[in-house]
Amino acid sequence: MCDVVGPLAVLKIRYASKRNYGDAECTRPFRFGRPVRHFANIDSSRLQPNNAVMTKPETVRRIKAYSAESGYVYQYQFQDVHPAEKAEAPGNEYIYYVSADRKTMFPVRIFVRREALGDWTKKTGHVLTGTEEYAVAKMRLFQALDEVEDFATKRPDLVVDKSNLGALLERLDL
Repeated sequence: MCDVVGPLAVLKIRYASKRNYGDAECTRPFRFGRPVRHFANIDSSRLQPNNAVMTKPETVRRIKAYSAESGYVYQYQFQDVHPAEKAEAPGNEYIYYVSADRKTMFPVRIFVRREALGDWTKKTGHVLTGTEEYAVAKMRLFQALDEVEDFATKRPDLVVDKSNLGALLERLDL
């Protein structure tokens, strides 16, 4: 009488040991000289993850609102930051998506010049962190939303340089 049934019986045929366990009809499954341990592998292999081809989920971006001095209420969201050069000056470019009508969004690029940050560091002795630099770029966006009439059609390129860095940092109490 054999006590091996189901999937184990299939393994018994493939990996049967040549040892005799007292039952001529039933041998115990062995692989590489060890007893085979059986785990419930319903839809996956132990060698590969179950979701190997699944793509990563997209980043959820928070949409925020800003009430400008002009009376418009803009919606905006931070999209990306990357190193860039503008007029052969190195810096970081922050990209925000802005909407004036809650239907269409357009990109607004804010270039923060590394030279301006370096001069401010020499003057104050404080190196701006990445979070503080992000805040400076955001304050520049708010400043433009307050000052530029019909921002949605003009879509200006914004720059943080020596001329406006001090005022933006004052708004942040830095």
